[in-house]
Amino acid sequence: MGSTFNNYGENGDAANDTFTSYGTNTNNPQNNFRNYGTLGSSATESFKGYREQSNVGDDNFDSYGKNSNAGKIDFVNYGKSFNEGTDKFTGYGKKGDSTNSSPTVDFKIYGVNNTFKEYAKEGAATFSTYENKTSAEEASLAAVNGRKVNKWVVEPGKFFREAMLKTGTVMPMPDIRDKMPKRSFLPRAIVSKLPFSTSKLAELKKIFHAGDDADSSMAKMLTDALHECERAPSPGETKRCVASIEDMIDFATTVLGRNVVVRTTANTEGHGGDILIGEVKGVNGGKVTRSVSCHQSLYPYLLYYCHSVPKVRVYEADILDPNTKSKINHGVAICHLDTSSWSPGHGSFVLLGSGPGKIEVCHWIFENDMTWAVAD
Repeated sequence: MGSTFNNYGENGDAANDTFTSYGTNTNNPQNNFRNYGTLGSSATESFKGYREQSNVGDDNFDSYGKNSNAGKIDFVNYGKSFNEGTDKFTGYGKKGDSTNSSPTVDFKIYGVNNTFKEYAKEGAATFSTYENKTSAEEASLAAVNGRKVNKWVVEPGKFFREAMLKTGTVMPMPDIRDKMPKRSFLPRAIVSKLPFSTSKLAELKKIFHAGDDADSSMAKMLTDALHECERAPSPGETKRCVASIEDMIDFATTVLGRNVVVRTTANTEGHGGDILIGEVKGVNGGKVTRSVSCHQSLYPYLLYYCHSVPKVRVYEADILDPNTKSKINHGVAICHLDTSSWSPGHGSFVLLGSGPGKIEVCHWIFENDMTWAVAD
């Protein structure tokens, strides 16, 4: 599926174009928009909910709103394909001369894999709430927005059966790359002095210069993280949000004891293609065990959501290139043996074709996520 839009709204006066829910629920849609709203006066261009629930897909927007006078361009809730696609924005909102007012460009609730080049640098562009689902979030997702989910919208290899973790298996590797912004832990001495609760939200907004309006991306970031950290644990779950390495170690050792080892997948090699499983080793002798997994949360400084769930098995596996048989990665995977409390619409059941409590579900530990276990 593909659409191309060239030079529309060009030189228009108060033009108004709206694109709503296009490319929705399709397989790999391709849309190109070039030179629209160029040299226009007070034009309004709106793009809402496009490519939602689609499989991959690519949209290109070139030189839109360029040299326009006081134009307004809104991108809302776009590119949230279940399997990540790519959105490229080039030369948008660029002002030609001092006689024109810079156009306003808003990006709200957009997916991963976005490229923004040569945009208005005078503050005319605003960005709100990009989404980066980690393995932990995927592993706790219920049905997607209450809608029917087709098999092709779950990335191959995102979830797999325990039997796949054996030498000689060829299987797809999902995109395990970390797409969060680069941040650092704070020393515990500093973290302990910062408020961290919804009851202190007003104080947090002042500290991080977050606006009070509903469109404030910083305010939403703070609120979302605090709500996730303060929600009641799931059945059998022990959880804690940590913002220092000391707090992370303390939580892991409180749950597992002091003799612990932390593991993560070595790198991101092999993602997006097929891999060959080499030597496999079960942590703790491959016995059913308890682990503490830690996954990043979006917050102004580095914050991890750490939790422990019972009845898991943890594995280490050499990952080989299926063609050359050379080692390219060393992966860490966790298998959840009790899925009885998971939603029937969970992506793993969509992909693997089963239901809650009927099968075990495994997934890789993604880049910069980690899992702790009792040392062998």
